Amino acid sequence: MGLVPTDSVCDARSMSRPTLYEFAGGESAILALAIAHHKRCLEDPELNHPFSHPDQHPQHVERLAAYWAEVLGGPPRFSETCGDQSTVLTLHSGHGDMSDLGRRFVECFTLAADDAGLPDEPEFRAALRAYMEWAVGDMLRYPDSDAAVPPAMRVPRWSWEGLQSEPA
Repeated sequence: MGLVPTDSVCDARSMSRPTLYEFAGGESAILALAIAHHKRCLEDPELNHPFSHPDQHPQHVERLAAYWAEVLGGPPRFSETCGDQSTVLTLHSGHGDMSDLGRRFVECFTLAADDAGLPDEPEFRAALRAYMEWAVGDMLRYPDSDAAVPPAMRVPRWSWEGLQSEPA
């Protein structure tokens, strides 16, 4: 008599690694990260200015959390309700050379992961940092005020191995 496969043996999902979003703890963890990051940016003497504008969207932190959640493998709420990658890049375009702000932004993000109580597993933290370093570079690609961001770019996806889908 041969072996009869069980659902757990044949289910490919049981062998797959969780997304970064799942490993972080899901929606509540990513929201905690966005809240902690925003707080750190407000406390930073250089980042305070762009993060304290009165014209900032009233749900900026929640939208940021939805964006990061989607990028890290969570549900596509940002794309479904807020916009696409072109929307995000346009929002951040035309501000000139902001490379030092980018470096500071990454540092705030890294520290905010601690503040939010995200898992401190080294590979996970390295993947988060690698994502944010890439993301800052992506956001700073259009420094000129007349920058033309391509339309209809998809929100990128980031995994343990890095960029999975280009925002084409």
